[in-house]
Amino acid sequence: MKPVFTKDAKDFGRVAVLIGGTAAEREISLNSGNAVYQALLDNKVDAYVIDVKTNVLEALGDALFDRVFNVIHGRGGEDGVLQAVLDTLALPYTGSGVLASALSMDKLRTKLCWQGAGLPTPPSVLLQNEHDIERCIAELGFPVIVKPAQEGSSLGMSRAETKQELLDAWQLADQYQCDVYAETWVKGEEYTVAVLNGEGLPIIRLETPNTFYDFDAKYRADTTRYHCPAGLSDALEAELVRLSLEACAVLGVTGWGRVDIFIDERGQAQLIEVNTVPGMTDHSLVPMAAKAAGLSFEQLVWRILETSFQ
Repeated sequence: MKPVFTKDAKDFGRVAVLIGGTAAEREISLNSGNAVYQALLDNKVDAYVIDVKTNVLEALGDALFDRVFNVIHGRGGEDGVLQAVLDTLALPYTGSGVLASALSMDKLRTKLCWQGAGLPTPPSVLLQNEHDIERCIAELGFPVIVKPAQEGSSLGMSRAETKQELLDAWQLADQYQCDVYAETWVKGEEYTVAVLNGEGLPIIRLETPNTFYDFDAKYRADTTRYHCPAGLSDALEAELVRLSLEACAVLGVTGWGRVDIFIDERGQAQLIEVNTVPGMTDHSLVPMAAKAAGLSFEQLVWRILETSFQ
């Protein structure tokens, strides 16, 4: 890992830990944020937890802070909106800036950026009307996975194997009021690569009996298995880390994040998405990868807070 920027908690000043938000991932953010807040207190950081229930300006009020630890998942916290407000206030914060946050939150446009850069990602079709349903069937066939482009935690996602299931999946995802797209179903192993200060943490292989790594598998189920070490050769692990860092660089992602990747039946890596404010709950993957790298949760939180100096 790269050297720390500071060894003195006082260098951080007064830190606002922003949690909650108004997106569908609010409850997850509350859990993540409170864990981060406690870790900062354990590190003797002068931290204050702030539940953003309306807008960040109202939440911050007249309080004066030196920097922000952002733990708001989803729209309003992870999509560049919060980052723009903090930039306007000249208030340093953890993680990526406006452009990278906005691009990464939109999984469809993330894919378009990767395709433009020649990086591997599964084919997809934007679903806006009945004609797109027919085009999707013609171009992608079945099975596919249908996703709302601007939601996280697998919310609104479902697999489709028939035209009727595709229609149902489209209607479900369309409830989230953003673009909806279908993506070729990748049959293979699923991995996640946490990145911190420009370096990759140990890779985790995900295994679930569910149809895919959905909301239940992420936050509720006891049947999900996390393999770290992931069982990859040193060369392949290094290649996936390199690909993940390149995927982040294309989008401008900085500080920290998590890249989700499949390795398909042909052995080809397929980039799926980037999370710029990953979960920090007891089921979350970044703390798990950090632990495998020898970092405690408190050390991980310190390192993430250091990204605000950038």
